[in-house]
Amino acid sequence: MQSRKIGVLLGGLSSEREVSLRTGEAVLNALRERGHDAIPVYVDHDIDVALRQEQIDVAFIALHGRWGEDGCIQGLLELLGIPYTGSDVMASALAMHKGKAKELFRLNNLPTPAYYTLTAEDAADLVAVHGDFGFPCVVKPIREGSSVGVTICHSLADLAPAVEKALCFDDELLVERFIVGKEVSVAILGDRALGACEIAPRAGFYDYQNKYTKGATDYFVPPRLSPERYRGVLAQALRAHLALGCNGASRVDMMVSESGNEFILEVNTVPGLTPTSLLPKIADAAGISFGELCELMLAGATLSTRRGRNERRVVQRPYVEDERREAEANTH
Repeated sequence: MQSRKIGVLLGGLSSEREVSLRTGEAVLNALRERGHDAIPVYVDHDIDVALRQEQIDVAFIALHGRWGEDGCIQGLLELLGIPYTGSDVMASALAMHKGKAKELFRLNNLPTPAYYTLTAEDAADLVAVHGDFGFPCVVKPIREGSSVGVTICHSLADLAPAVEKALCFDDELLVERFIVGKEVSVAILGDRALGACEIAPRAGFYDYQNKYTKGATDYFVPPRLSPERYRGVLAQALRAHLALGCNGASRVDMMVSESGNEFILEVNTVPGLTPTSLLPKIADAAGISFGELCELMLAGATLSTRRGRNERRVVQRPYVEDERREAEANTH
């Protein structure tokens, strides 16, 4: 792997650009310290040109949010024949769209909070749309991360401003039942649950500010759960990861209610790797250093490379056969 040129894709065009830059810089430094030939590839509208110019052997995706973890960049990399870390196009798209992900959770008998979706057109009559869904509830853009645009509503008066705020980030929204309990994130690596972390913000909920401000949130690794409940959380998280067809590293966000029931909130296919991110905390508790974690994520890309090459050979074979036949016909 040391002989391969690794492009760390960072930045991007989403609302999480700043977080992506921090993740990418941390990964870049870790890979270089471990002897890898790693370069930064800053993602913008000309990313296809940059990828052709740099001629990287493998891409380490450090992009968060829209166009980075929703299958878009993954599709481009597949077209260019560049192996990449993390989940493929389909799994990335499904996980990023919270509504589609929840449909799959339900199909696989995975518990997830009650919800409904709405668009800007539905917002004209929120009272009728919301009906007897009740409060408190959580309003969030259906394709955003890092709690961008998220609001907890306690009454009908909170709903309209929350919807208006969320519509600034997406044209489709998710309204979800608020679960009272412990917020827990589980780290998955290579189809194995590494462990989990309980998140306890000192004020408010785990919003963008509390996620990326040092000292704003307390973390407990492992969570303050009974051993039996903890095993159940890990098992449910792994099932959610597999239900979406995820690969490599992911982070599954869950709520454990006061009655002890687990609920899957969402699966993040490109977990943050900043100094305050959860995946590195959980990996460290499992005996995996940050540099080792980055290398393990990178190693997953080498497996998908071999699969990709095999798929390309199968696809190209009929066209090669057609060309051979055409050449023979021309010689007669």
